[in-house]
Amino acid sequence: MPDQRTGRRMEPTGTARRGDWLIWTMALLLVVYLAGLVLPAAGLRSLVDGWLGPATQWIPAVLCWRAVYRTRFRRMLVLLAAGAVTVFASANTYYILQVGDGTALSFPSPAEFGYLTFYPLMLGSLAILVYRQLRALPPAVSLDSAVGALGTGALLAAVLSPLLLTAQAGEPTLASVVATAFPLFDLVLVAAVVGVASARGLDVGARWGFLVGGLLVFAATDLVYAEQVAVDSYAVGTVLDGGWAVGLALVAVWVDGLTRPLHAGGRRRTGAWTLIVPMVSTASGVLVLVLGTQVKLSALAVGLATLTLAGASLRTAVAFRDLGRMADLRRQTRTDDLTGLPNRRALYLDVPLRLSAAGGPRSALMLLDLDRFKEVNDSLGHDVGDELLVQVGRRLAAQLRPRDLLARLGGDEFAILLDGAGPVEAEAVAATVQTAIAEPFTLAGISLQTSVSVGIALYPEQSDNLTGLLRKADMAMYKAKSGGTGHHVYRSTDDSHGDSRLRTVQELRSALREDQLVLHYQPKIDLATGEANCVEALVRWQHPARGLLQPGQFLDLVEESGLMHAMTHAVLNKALDQAMRWQSQGQPLAVAVNLSARSLLDTELPGRVRAMLSSRALPASSLTLEITEEFLMSDRERARDILTQLRDTGIRIAVDDFGTGYSSLAYLRDLPIDELKLDRSFIFPMADDARAAALVSSIVDLAHSLGMTAVAEGVEDSIAYDELVRYGCDQAQGYHMSRPLPVAELDAWLVRRRAAVPTA
Repeated sequence: MPDQRTGRRMEPTGTARRGDWLIWTMALLLVVYLAGLVLPAAGLRSLVDGWLGPATQWIPAVLCWRAVYRTRFRRMLVLLAAGAVTVFASANTYYILQVGDGTALSFPSPAEFGYLTFYPLMLGSLAILVYRQLRALPPAVSLDSAVGALGTGALLAAVLSPLLLTAQAGEPTLASVVATAFPLFDLVLVAAVVGVASARGLDVGARWGFLVGGLLVFAATDLVYAEQVAVDSYAVGTVLDGGWAVGLALVAVWVDGLTRPLHAGGRRRTGAWTLIVPMVSTASGVLVLVLGTQVKLSALAVGLATLTLAGASLRTAVAFRDLGRMADLRRQTRTDDLTGLPNRRALYLDVPLRLSAAGGPRSALMLLDLDRFKEVNDSLGHDVGDELLVQVGRRLAAQLRPRDLLARLGGDEFAILLDGAGPVEAEAVAATVQTAIAEPFTLAGISLQTSVSVGIALYPEQSDNLTGLLRKADMAMYKAKSGGTGHHVYRSTDDSHGDSRLRTVQELRSALREDQLVLHYQPKIDLATGEANCVEALVRWQHPARGLLQPGQFLDLVEESGLMHAMTHAVLNKALDQAMRWQSQGQPLAVAVNLSARSLLDTELPGRVRAMLSSRALPASSLTLEITEEFLMSDRERARDILTQLRDTGIRIAVDDFGTGYSSLAYLRDLPIDELKLDRSFIFPMADDARAAALVSSIVDLAHSLGMTAVAEGVEDSIAYDELVRYGCDQAQGYHMSRPLPVAELDAWLVRRRAAVPTA
């Protein structure tokens, strides 16, 4: 039946496997044919050259037209590739029949026309394969492709130089010119293939290696053929003829692979390894130019080598520009726009590192909130309120030591980390801060007084992590505000919800035992095609008394009570069970699952996930694990070890809520990450805030330059959706497309979506 995402005709798994008899038949005939060519014999042999030779080239053509039928004649790249294989087989059959009858062929004959037509048809197929994808990728990727293609072309042209120079020096015949044209066309094809391999982020099909191998075999065979024609030594029925048969068979296997659905064996070219191709190509260009000083090379080889180095220089300039933009992006994502102080992201990055570095035996986290700040905004306007926040930030910074950290969390909330401070020192600083803030401010010609409430939490006595410290400092701050004391150090009795929380923990344990957790799924939309090929699994709690609870109502408690491992296991099982059901229905969807930092501390997690996938016969590419920046910044070595084990399995790794916490470019470079998910706080203000839009564009370019996919969260309207398409963002999710849905509602939504999206 047709795959509704791609328009390709799909067969059930069993039928697809039985259909491979054609490939095995082709391979068997090829082996027999090659063996026949090796056997000593004079002249044309009826069985080997007259029957097996054409058969080994017509079966690849049949295989290609089967692929055309499976795609319902709708994919032009498959049609062009099938046409290329067919014209080559036709030309070869004509040639064999004429020579076998003893007919002297006129030159040029229809056979030469068929052979030469093979090359532009294959180039057209490759062009269609990458055209739409390259438009959505940044210029740096196109430059990498150009450098890869030019460098490869320069190296192959250097290899062909003796042949080209000989043809130029002598009196070339038309036959030798045409024979020389074959390896030159091969040069173009192989260079194009290497250029595609250099493009990070392209989906190149399930059997890309077969195309590369087939074209390389063609190039080698054509080179030997041209040399033999030049000295009039070519004869039909030698082992050389087997080279074209092998190359054609490999190309046909690649064409057959184009009928496979996306993510079922195909892969996108991502990761640092893709940089190897342009680097090697640049080195090839240098090598050719150096070699040209020692031996005579063709003008084509020298020209391509020169263009390779020019492209590499331009790529270097683009890379330096991107580095400058990345540095500016890093600064902006860590700085509060209004006050110039570190923001919440910087706090979440720096505090865990400071605490783990053990710069002092104790530390104190202070949470500050201005009293009656809303009245200032309401009575004097938001511009005056903003100026008050700026002046408050300056006064707070003046009261602190250089090693203390001051950050604005948002609104009228500030946070201070005091290194090496106990309760006495923290209360002294709080009193100093209160006195400084109590001094009158002059705003818009008006003298204004305000006050601040300060909550204090102590490390490590009251919590050993930032999340716990913020929660307890927040409770202490509200205690100070409600009691009018100005500042307050957290005490265990401040948690007025202790009994309720304990009861909820017990209910959570029962929920895990009694399967009360349910998953809703929010689709991710491929912005290039409009298709939904992946969903994010989001957990809900079907509470027997309180109804359906959102994750914000219980996940923090799950984390604190040590139940995260059990919940992670339950969510993964449910998500993969559903992925298996979708696959069995012939409409596979990749599933993304969120993992907390605590879950990723489990060293046995990679093995368990592999076992879960294996037991359901699911490909590893059907699962994406979304991790928080908190985990990346807490333990770099552990992050690399765990993520590498998961990635080596084939599981995709995504950084969730990118920009709200850890955002070190060095870590993004070093860790095995496939996706960056832009936090909704970047997406929401895009329509009205040019700086927010610039940040989104920069993050998309950053992701692409590192070989990663950019995914936008929280897309709420068509304006944001269209802007993300324009910026080249890869995927998006949000209420504009669909809110998280139960399975039944999601299936109905997918049917409507597939009907609305035109088949590619």
